Formats: sequence, C-alpha cells, structure tokens
Amino acid sequence: MRRRRECLDCKHRFTTYERMEAPRLFVVKKDGRREQYNRDKVLSGLRRACEKRPVSEGQMEETVAGLERELFSRGENEVPVTMVGEKLMEALKKIDKVAYIRFASVYRSFDDVDSFQAELAELAK
Repeated sequence: MRRRRECLDCKHRFTTYERMEAPRLFVVKKDGRREQYNRDKVLSGLRRACEKRPVSEGQMEETVAGLERELFSRGENEVPVTMVGEKLMEALKKIDKVAYIRFASVYRSFDDVDSFQAELAELAK
C-alpha cells in the first residue's frame, strides 16, 4: 500500500510503502537444512525455465502467487522442498511444456539420457 505523508515539523511531504508481512514459512531442503521461504528465489527459477518461451511475467507471478496461497493456507511453519518443486512443475506443465522440461531437468537432476527420455515420454502421454 502506498501512502503520502507529511512531516508535522517541517511540512515536507514524502511517500511510504507498506506491505503486509506474511507469516514465516521455512522450506526443508533434501539434506535436512531449513531455509526461509524466498519468493524471489522461486520466481528466479521460473524465469530461468521460461527464458525465451512465450510465458509472460504475469503468468509467472500468478504461478508463484498460487503456490504461496496454497503453502500459507496449509497453516504449517515448514514445507518440504519437494512439495514446492512438484507444485511448480504441475503449474508449468499447464503453461508451457518446454519450460516444464527445463525446470524438471534441474529439479529432478536427471543423471542420464534414459531418465530424461522417460520424463519426455510421460509428458507426451
């Protein structure tokens, strides 16, 4: 929220920005570490996956907003990183299949061509 304010002493006008503070949410990494949820980190991963694809910034923002609604509505303080990754892949699969494969190749860290081809075959169904 944007507010215009005025100093009572000098009468100087200035703008302040207020944002509602979201409850603290931690992501439990695969190795057991806990890291505070970072919206910018999630959005950055989506941007890399959608680079040079016909996916708008608005679609990516809405995807992250939907993820956040779902995560915060759970009412838990911690969520596994696997849940975050799977939810993002579900959304990307509906938006752009190439971006989905890009994201999945990093998220699932395919070890060989066979596992990558298996994911492609599953997507083609």
